Amino acid sequence: MNNQRRDALKAGGGLGVFGLLAAAGLIKPEMALAAWNKSAFDAKSMDAALAAIGAGKPADSADIQITAPDIAENGAVVPVGVVSNLPKTEYVAIMIEKNPSMLAASFEIPEGTMADVQTRVKMGQTSDVFAVVKADGKFYVAKKEVKVTLGGCGG
Repeated sequence: MNNQRRDALKAGGGLGVFGLLAAAGLIKPEMALAAWNKSAFDAKSMDAALAAIGAGKPADSADIQITAPDIAENGAVVPVGVVSNLPKTEYVAIMIEKNPSMLAASFEIPEGTMADVQTRVKMGQTSDVFAVVKADGKFYVAKKEVKVTLGGCGG
């Protein structure tokens, strides 16, 4: 058995790079919390979530692709990916319409980076999955329906 990874985790206290930087005083916990948009993640409706991220009424775009299964057998772990082919993409949000909290994930995209994000989300029931993308200062949206056979949000 290779114990190098285990030894490295023990040496870092399981903190990882972010934890080591914080422990060394190079970054402060407030810096991580500054990126947290609490009102967006607490939003219970599409309009409230869009308002919280400053999107208003985004335009539909065929340049945003959502990859997710048509039918998710287990709503507790649904793989979702978003690729934006819009130039100057700077932000990607994944929203699940019928979840207790609409915003499932958000990503800041650094300039010059390919806008391709992948994550896993929980879905309580069959719902539309929305990808909201901010590109060149404007917001765009695409959606895909995902059918859930076994609930993942407390179901």
